[in-house]
Amino acid sequence: MIKFPYGDADFCNIITDNYFFVDRTAKIRLLEQAGKRLLFLRPRRFGKSLWLSVLENYYDVRKADEFERLFGHLAIGQNPTHLHNQYLIFKWNFSTIATVGTEADMRQAIHDDLNSRIRRFLIRYETILQYPVEIHPHNALASLSNLLAVTEATPYKVYLLIDEYDNFANTVLMSGSPQGQERYEKLVTGEGMLKTIFKAVKEGLEGQGIDRLFITGVSPLVLSDITSGFNVAKNISLWPQFNDLCGFWETEVAEALAQVGEQCQLTAPQIDEALTTMRTFYDGYAFHDEIEPKLYNPTLTFYFLDYLLQNCRYPRQLLDSNMSMDSNKISYIAQLPQGEQVISQALNEANPLTVFELEDQFGLPELLQQQHDQTFMVSLLYYFGVITLTPERTRKGKLKLRIPNLVIRKLYVERINKMILPDFLSRQEADRIIENFYSTGDLGSVCDYVLRKQFTIFDNRDLRWTNELTVKTLFLTLLFNDTAYIMDSEPALQRGYGDLIMLVRPDMRQFQLLDFLIEFKYVPLGKNKLTGKQVRGMSEKALLALKAVKAELATAKQQLISYRHTLNQRYGQGYLRLRTYTVVSVGYDRLVWQEVLLPDKVD
Repeated sequence: MIKFPYGDADFCNIITDNYFFVDRTAKIRLLEQAGKRLLFLRPRRFGKSLWLSVLENYYDVRKADEFERLFGHLAIGQNPTHLHNQYLIFKWNFSTIATVGTEADMRQAIHDDLNSRIRRFLIRYETILQYPVEIHPHNALASLSNLLAVTEATPYKVYLLIDEYDNFANTVLMSGSPQGQERYEKLVTGEGMLKTIFKAVKEGLEGQGIDRLFITGVSPLVLSDITSGFNVAKNISLWPQFNDLCGFWETEVAEALAQVGEQCQLTAPQIDEALTTMRTFYDGYAFHDEIEPKLYNPTLTFYFLDYLLQNCRYPRQLLDSNMSMDSNKISYIAQLPQGEQVISQALNEANPLTVFELEDQFGLPELLQQQHDQTFMVSLLYYFGVITLTPERTRKGKLKLRIPNLVIRKLYVERINKMILPDFLSRQEADRIIENFYSTGDLGSVCDYVLRKQFTIFDNRDLRWTNELTVKTLFLTLLFNDTAYIMDSEPALQRGYGDLIMLVRPDMRQFQLLDFLIEFKYVPLGKNKLTGKQVRGMSEKALLALKAVKAELATAKQQLISYRHTLNQRYGQGYLRLRTYTVVSVGYDRLVWQEVLLPDKVD
């Protein structure tokens, strides 16, 4: 019976307990060739800790007797490097350090954590170390220096593994407290504790016991601030050969899903539906712009597969609560100057975020600037894992970036909703209207709400664009519901962008929910010699009679005919309970809409 290591990053446990494991161990040889001091950045919950556990078990001298059991059936076990089981492993995880209290409290927390790990090291290698190590309770760097001196008297060198090197400092910086930036600055600048620690690590790498170093983190933010003390790590995060060091290819996900399907007695169409759902919600990550296939987030993949295995149905909430913390990263960007515009533009598939190159060095001085360019904020969003690279570039050679999948899109939608509808009562009213729309198709009430509540607030926040994207964004954020719907139109229609498609999730089709296809159009006022006052005073009949409105309605109808035909071909005649609408915004003052009854075939 297949088992999934959801939440388990211990390689030894995963192998010995026969959990599902995707073999990337052949890349150990590539890492050795890449260098002795490496930095590897990936979004949180993307498998970095498990990879460090792989390295720990491969290189640990105490694991030599277990090498065949752990690695014999894996790629590196068939052709090992000569360095396997040749190191004393010192492992440090910055995410375990407490971030509460004063700066002095945090400094002591760092000393306590490092000293604790030194004690574990001493216990682990007590039969190898020949001399005692003095521990200094209030000076862990002195403890570390003593430890390295003792290891030099052994036949082995130290392999230092540092997990989430930036977690501690990022938590302090993005805490939202007024003291956060001040405490961060004291920790990483001047003679700050973190800067001093990495200076000590650098000294250890210069012939004083540490031979190899592998660091994981989310962004290069902290590294930039400590760079004068530690500037020797080679950043391999964007190297093509390490694109899939963490994450799964779809073929690997499909293989695991097939085994789950067999145990749950799912039919082939049901397995295909499950894979389509997983692709929409969890696929889409790329860490090199020239690689076409996308990677699945491993934590989200295991979350879905483990739930499906245990219950033989999908989880109701497809966003794992462990990933919801990423919304804080989007909120952090949104509060930066011009950050809200960048967050809003990320939803614009027709005009995606672009940069010439991702920033690989930025620190506190850049964060504290009053103005930030797009490259800075887009780079942060990329490192946070809420946008990703595409294999396309613009005509000017700029990188194109996009939201990877539907669960991440939900985080953007929730943030924009808070920007547009900040008060509780407005959201309550919206919920009632939207719930009714899902089952009845009453689009009139939705349009009335958008006109009364959202247009004014959206306009006042100066977030609008000059086309139908404004309207689409407002409706998307209002109607978004990934518990009941798949709201990702590109895979379904293979077309241009502009309309909104809401298909009921396969596991929710038993309920009274309708499918929707909405096409949005925009009629600018000035171009059509209209004023907002004129438009607001017109009857709906008069609006529909306007030449520009009639033309947009006719264009929308032709597009909807084609889209519906595509959907019926994909899902089969009669599968969808499809309601089809066109919505035309006349300036930002009026909305007119029509339900379009369409033939099921295209002439």
